[in-house]
Amino acid sequence: MQIIRRPEPDTDHLSDELPPLLKRLYAARDVRDPHQLDYSLNALLPSSQLHGIADAVGLLKTAIEAGRRILIVADFDADGATACALAVRGLTALGAHDVRYVVPNRFEYGYGLSPEIVEVAAVQQPDMIVTVDNGIASVSGVAAARERGMQVIITDHHLPPAELPAADAIVNPNLPDDPFPSKYLAGVGVMFYVLIALRSALRADDWFKRRNLAEPNLAQWLDLVALGTVADVVPLDHNNRILVAQGIKRIRNGSCCAGIRALLAVAGRDPAGVSATDFGFFIAPRLNAAGRLTDMTVGIECLLTNNDASAQAMARQLDDLNRERRELQNTMHEDAERTLAELSLADDHAWPAGLCLYREDWHQGLVGLVASRVKEQIHRPVIAFAPAGDGENLKGSARSIPGVHVRDVLDAVATRHPGLVTKFGGHAMAAGLSLAQANYEAFAAAFAEEVERQLDGETPVGQILSDGDLEATDLSLRTAELIASAGPWGQGFPEPVFDGEFELVERRIVGGRHLSLKLRPPGANKPIKAIAFGTDDSAWPARVERVAVAYRLDVDTYGGRRQLQLMVEHLTPL
Repeated sequence: MQIIRRPEPDTDHLSDELPPLLKRLYAARDVRDPHQLDYSLNALLPSSQLHGIADAVGLLKTAIEAGRRILIVADFDADGATACALAVRGLTALGAHDVRYVVPNRFEYGYGLSPEIVEVAAVQQPDMIVTVDNGIASVSGVAAARERGMQVIITDHHLPPAELPAADAIVNPNLPDDPFPSKYLAGVGVMFYVLIALRSALRADDWFKRRNLAEPNLAQWLDLVALGTVADVVPLDHNNRILVAQGIKRIRNGSCCAGIRALLAVAGRDPAGVSATDFGFFIAPRLNAAGRLTDMTVGIECLLTNNDASAQAMARQLDDLNRERRELQNTMHEDAERTLAELSLADDHAWPAGLCLYREDWHQGLVGLVASRVKEQIHRPVIAFAPAGDGENLKGSARSIPGVHVRDVLDAVATRHPGLVTKFGGHAMAAGLSLAQANYEAFAAAFAEEVERQLDGETPVGQILSDGDLEATDLSLRTAELIASAGPWGQGFPEPVFDGEFELVERRIVGGRHLSLKLRPPGANKPIKAIAFGTDDSAWPARVERVAVAYRLDVDTYGGRRQLQLMVEHLTPL
């Protein structure tokens, strides 16, 4: 693992009212204009710039005015669940008479608006289907729905295939030639924009006055938008940071739905101090556990209920599922480590450029998590596969590294080797695919070859980008709180990481596999608590006096007392 320090940035363009440390951190993250630090709702990009949104709004407005039945078809992850809850809550508040939803069970129907899901949807006799966080590749599913007389509106953010479905309207910032400046909206963000535009259209037609209907404040559901945006690990560009910051602000002020409040409670997180990190590490995994192991319905219902007792019961159910998920994931990861060991590759550079792993007893809902952990170990794009359940096909989940656009890799493989991949979709850093089990070995070779072509001779090496060293006086609770308040931090706008050398005062293993440390900075009297998760010191020399550490500043609230703690990203004994 290499620790690379960011170049010293030019901070002259940022206000002198900012603390010098924040000016440095912001400038290093390409903040070039003070406007990029304006997280008010007035700074949001206008919905009018989204291609197709006028068509979608027109159809939804007509459906609401006519009292037609609208069915939301959701994805089975946290982004899909929050987008579904937002759509149901928002459309109902805007005056829709009959809004329902269906979410595919990933093990029975797979992803998206498939013809099979249209059959399930048809039982509820909807006049209109609205997809959230899916649908951009559902050519056959949209055709099946329209053949049954259903209108179809697609709201999605995934990269589109060459052939678009013949929907009545499509809203997706990643459509070719779409002028919307932010290409990183999550599915829940796209739905939020549709609701904003729909409310404006209804307001212009005096809908709320004519129906004596209270015009809803859509900002009340920004808690859902913030959660789904962080959970889907989309880059936090300025527009997404506004959505996340506003959602966090409302949760901290006590204005959030019962489900999020209950999920925070079972995770032991205080709503008054919630952060984007809490969404990613504590809330999203519990919500995603439902979609990974059973059915996302319980997650969506948790986000839809206004009853605290019901929300708490469902949050506990999600917490139980998450415990089960962790146990299964740990077993699968141990399997993966044994497989890596069996390859017996003595030289790190001998790893294939892209690695595929498969075991017939793996759980298809968890292969993405295994791929992610193995990718972090070997610093290569990884696809983990599991049986699809039909005895003939495999389902895979890919995780990539900077510099390798994994969906483009899959597209290239499919183009060079027609028929090798049944279907695929995703983003630059993560993707999903299906293929025949008989094609696995050929696909693994083709995948490695295509990744190597993208790398163009470069050997991928794990890197940590550091914001440099901190003076001992800056290693303080005050600095940790300052950085926490300067977010939201996340994908594409990373939380600051620093590095330096410390005197090792104390070390011990806690929780069976975590390393608890006390580190003394140069020139300081008192040591600082630090924790390195998933790290042990079994391979260290018997006597270690100094360590090189890459770390984040964290506020430890254990025992009700706030104190500084270093969250170790990488650790090397000196």
